[in-house]
Amino acid sequence: MKFAFSAGQRPVSRAGHIDAFREPLTLGATGRVDLRNLDQQTGTTELERNYADQTRIPVSPTSDFQPAAPATDPAASRLWIKNPLDVFTANGLDARGGIVVSDGKIAELVPAGKRPSAPCHETFDAGSHVLLPGLINTHHHFYQTLTRAWGPVANAPLFPWLQNLYPVWARLTPDSLELAVKVALAELLLSGCTTAADHHYLFPAGLEDAIDVEVGVVRELGMRATLTRGSMTLGEDDGGLPPRSTVQRPEVILADSERLIGKYHERGDGAVIQIALAPCSPFSVTREIMAESAAMAERLDVRLHTHLAETIDEEDFCREMFGLRTVDYLDSVGWLGKRTWLGHGIHFDDDEIARLGAAAPPSRIARRRTCGSRRAPHGCWNLRPPGFPWGWEWTVRRRTMPPT
Repeated sequence: MKFAFSAGQRPVSRAGHIDAFREPLTLGATGRVDLRNLDQQTGTTELERNYADQTRIPVSPTSDFQPAAPATDPAASRLWIKNPLDVFTANGLDARGGIVVSDGKIAELVPAGKRPSAPCHETFDAGSHVLLPGLINTHHHFYQTLTRAWGPVANAPLFPWLQNLYPVWARLTPDSLELAVKVALAELLLSGCTTAADHHYLFPAGLEDAIDVEVGVVRELGMRATLTRGSMTLGEDDGGLPPRSTVQRPEVILADSERLIGKYHERGDGAVIQIALAPCSPFSVTREIMAESAAMAERLDVRLHTHLAETIDEEDFCREMFGLRTVDYLDSVGWLGKRTWLGHGIHFDDDEIARLGAAAPPSRIARRRTCGSRRAPHGCWNLRPPGFPWGWEWTVRRRTMPPT
């Protein structure tokens, strides 16, 4: 179990790890972190300051958190987050007396009115705080943070939206990507999200090391992340949507995927960064890259991710290009299995939902519901199949205001 504070001075900086900010942040007179002076405190840029000025964090102007002097006894690494206002453990266990954290992990749940079973070196009075498990974002595009409010595509359907934005995204640079990832991760952390999966599939000239850039920011901000090495091989001249400048050759994709897994992929319960393989979608890669990615994932023991059945256009594309519906296509390239989780997953029929649920263990679905959109074409399909893991995925990229 990983917990995140709902507010306060000791934020969870990565899932299961409770750290203070690297540098102390100045509190303004109103008890809010003064983000206008972050350039002097943390070296942020003017653009980041302008963004930060709109996202101030309400906190208490004083804190009773007083760590003791360093000690050598076993209690030295134990922190008691004491008597929270409320706590949600997700399993019904009583933790109303708080939780004990040791070496960055939750070591004990303290029942109401009780004390920890062993001495603690530090105590934090959480009486004005709510503790809850850290949220997990299963499908994100960090780089799209830069263009999510771009007016010309605000109300466009998916395919025209992509066709208009691909030329913009083709001009991404390492610096602009770094800024986008910082903004995305900061928003997630401020929202109580401690783990995120990013689907990055754009590698234009000059940005071939995009995942390396993301790794640097993830480490800097202390997030736990699954960074997916996405890919596109079908450009406009091959019947796909993206411009030629944004696609790569299969051998380049596979070589870089293996490099990233070898360099960054961590294994085990304490893993902070993991790499997954994530061809963008059926309409942007060849059948071969899907199959070879599945084979590599099996050989190197990593997960698989892709978009699937996001729009009717995608279903029509798969029928025309491959003669198959999206789930049939997924099965034909070896993706319908335990390593796979899917982004969106909107246009499935009952039989396809049953097939996804019958995968052993089931394929994961990040279920999307378009937020505030008059174009939302779908309702909520039946999520009753036993053992079918799913999660909500909300998007506002094509949001429109309701008519007045």
